[in-house]
Amino acid sequence: MAAPDWMTQLNRLWGGASEIPVADAKLEDITGLLGGGLFQPLFKWMRESGPVYLLPTGPITSYVVVSDPDCIKQVLFNYGSRYIKGTIAEAGEFLFGLGVALQELEPWKIRRKAVAPSLHRKYVEAMVDRCFGPCADRMVSILEGEAGAGGVGGVNMESRFSKTALDIIGISVFNYDFEALTTAAPVIQATYTALKEVETRSMDLLPTWRLPEKFLRVVSPRQRDAQDAVTVIRDVTQRLVDDCKRMVEEEEKVGGAEEWARDYLNESNPSVLRYLIAAREEVSSTQLRDDLLSLLVAGHETTASVLTWGTYELLKPENAEQLRLLRAELDEVLGTRPFPTFADLPKMPYLERCFHESMRLYPQPPVYTRRAVVEDVLPNGMTIPKNQDLLVSIYNLHRSPTSWGPTSQEFEPMRFGPLANGQPNELNTDYRYVPFSAGPRRCPGDKFAVYEGIVIWATMFRRLDLELKAGHDVVMTSGATIHTKSGLLATVKARAMREVAEADRVDWANLKPAKDIGEEWMEKALFNSEATGAVSAGKCPMGH
Repeated sequence: MAAPDWMTQLNRLWGGASEIPVADAKLEDITGLLGGGLFQPLFKWMRESGPVYLLPTGPITSYVVVSDPDCIKQVLFNYGSRYIKGTIAEAGEFLFGLGVALQELEPWKIRRKAVAPSLHRKYVEAMVDRCFGPCADRMVSILEGEAGAGGVGGVNMESRFSKTALDIIGISVFNYDFEALTTAAPVIQATYTALKEVETRSMDLLPTWRLPEKFLRVVSPRQRDAQDAVTVIRDVTQRLVDDCKRMVEEEEKVGGAEEWARDYLNESNPSVLRYLIAAREEVSSTQLRDDLLSLLVAGHETTASVLTWGTYELLKPENAEQLRLLRAELDEVLGTRPFPTFADLPKMPYLERCFHESMRLYPQPPVYTRRAVVEDVLPNGMTIPKNQDLLVSIYNLHRSPTSWGPTSQEFEPMRFGPLANGQPNELNTDYRYVPFSAGPRRCPGDKFAVYEGIVIWATMFRRLDLELKAGHDVVMTSGATIHTKSGLLATVKARAMREVAEADRVDWANLKPAKDIGEEWMEKALFNSEATGAVSAGKCPMGH
């Protein structure tokens, strides 16, 4: 009864005629639907059924899976008028509550308007120097100490990235150092458990999670673990909110709390939490807690996952040239300095390209959910009925051979075109690359995430030599973001730092892809660099 074959047939009979092809789901695919990495069978079915297809998930329930760039553009840009988040908002309410991450329509607009300004440019720039660099230095210094003169084997880099990202989010959002790299941080496992539950709920064939929580706690160990995880995360967040409120109240007594308004950045405590409290927005502690919980959970999970899988790609033998180029750029820019400053980041475009290529291959999250609130006709002519649930598969979009050619599943940072073109986004790649969503619900923390990731990488690859542990299989699974099943194990050695002579510098202006991606795809890679600034300027190419 759990096999999707019978659902496919029954859904065809129940749903009536439709021009949307139906995925030929087989018994061997069921692992992906019930606890594995759902995004992987979605890719398989795209290759078989095309970029838009129907996936039955029950006798009268189904998802339309969308992987075509033009269709994804229409769905994402018409949030609010034609689509809402739908399933994921319902499944994630137990974790995010009233937080900005999963609120819908007017409540979301209000919270977005309050939270998004806190991630302003000056704040992000300050975080690079005051938080990202020192936290990356802490991670690498610990690894250098463990490696000693002879190196150390079996280091789980996925765990190290997760802990470092948690420290960064703690300091930048709450002005609190979790010290996750040096002490036990239960919130890390709690976050993974809770996010895995969100994904599982969104695809449960029988949504038992809608039953009363007290009942579920008694009958379901999975639900009990999820509820306990949420309690850990909320307790930590609430405590930090309360501490910051007391601090701001003390400052107000002596007339110091208004200083933040001069440049939107408090020198002693530039955190997002302090910004929101000092702004005197009248919201409950619960609302504030839920908003910040959204940043805590989503912020540390996503970046850590990109770092994990990007490091995996860079350590593969077939990507040795990409790693050599990355290190050459770091040697040229950093010399013998231990970690970069904000002023260094524009000088390392190849490093940033590597991060974007990692987000292309391993988008975080790999799938978005949407629900049609009106009937809609997609650009390919297919009709989406009112109340139909959709899965917007970013994983499919980013790996589609139709969009990226025969090497679509290979790691090649220069596939986006010459470095002078700038960095890719959804506009200048014609929506073939959408790592931060698009339209009204585009992630406001994109620069934060990219800068965080490249500072960690710059520090690590500048000072450490890493090799994948022989015989250890790195396998994808998911929990809202893409995780490994058993870690990313690597051998770590200290790397000598050196100055680079002018004659040894790489000709970055004329750098070509190290891999043969084909002439046709090189032409397609020459994206319109004039569109690069359109996202930050708030331009929207779609009608709402």
